[in-house]
Amino acid sequence: MKVALDPTPFHHSHSLLELPGVVAGLGYEYLQLTPHVDMIPFFNHPKADDDLVAKFRKACTDAGVGIASVLPVLRWSGPDEDAREAAVRYWKRAIQITVDLDVNVMNTEFSGRPEKPEESERAFYRSMEELVPIIEREGIDVRIDPHPDDFVEDGLAAIRMIRGINSRNFGLVYVACHTYHMGDNMREIMTTAGDMLRLVHVADTMDHHASHGLRYITNPPGNAVRVHQHLKIGDGDVNFDEFFGTLGEIGFYDRDDTVMVSSVFAENENAQEVSRYQLATMNDYVTKYRG
Repeated sequence: MKVALDPTPFHHSHSLLELPGVVAGLGYEYLQLTPHVDMIPFFNHPKADDDLVAKFRKACTDAGVGIASVLPVLRWSGPDEDAREAAVRYWKRAIQITVDLDVNVMNTEFSGRPEKPEESERAFYRSMEELVPIIEREGIDVRIDPHPDDFVEDGLAAIRMIRGINSRNFGLVYVACHTYHMGDNMREIMTTAGDMLRLVHVADTMDHHASHGLRYITNPPGNAVRVHQHLKIGDGDVNFDEFFGTLGEIGFYDRDDTVMVSSVFAENENAQEVSRYQLATMNDYVTKYRG
């Protein structure tokens, strides 16, 4: 298992090429390359040319930091056909960047629309027809997160969707702070996924169903919103003994294809302290529950 830091909290205080040094200074051996305006931004065409990709790879090497995964978020399930076709083009470039970085793991979201689930599912599998052969040829392992406000939010439904691709190059991402949108059945999702679960994000959140559904209030009632947070471990309601314990039961810690990412976005002003706390706390839990 690789333990990585999502450096998103440092995007505005450091340049792209400075991020590997920041990650190394915080004690992490790996980073997750999340959407960045100079590399693969949200929803739009990658902005890095071959020269910048090579410089970033060298910066990682110089810092002694590996890239555990590359995370694009592109509308490959968008019900708008023009947007979907564009996302497939963007995915092809993102795959090439990943290969040039000598990385074989990408993680992402379904990136459709919950109000158009059938249209989004059709778009998703249409994109797969074009992208799966490329992903398999390049030896990339793609792991997908059923993100809040997507056409697939439930964890078990996500497993079914990924099985439907019928390719061993696709797996599941479990994001701890999405637990209450995924069905609040963490152990069932993880054990059902088994070896399909190959990447997890570690962050806490409040249970928005608590207090008779009044933990968070939006006005007017009935707004089509999804509320969650990316807090440090212990600041929310996620049962991390169940989270880390179940990962131990399914052998997550002892596999060479798994990635655990600290993914806290709520405290940029304390990002260094929080990142160190996350690493120490994750390591303590792994030690406790390693089978």
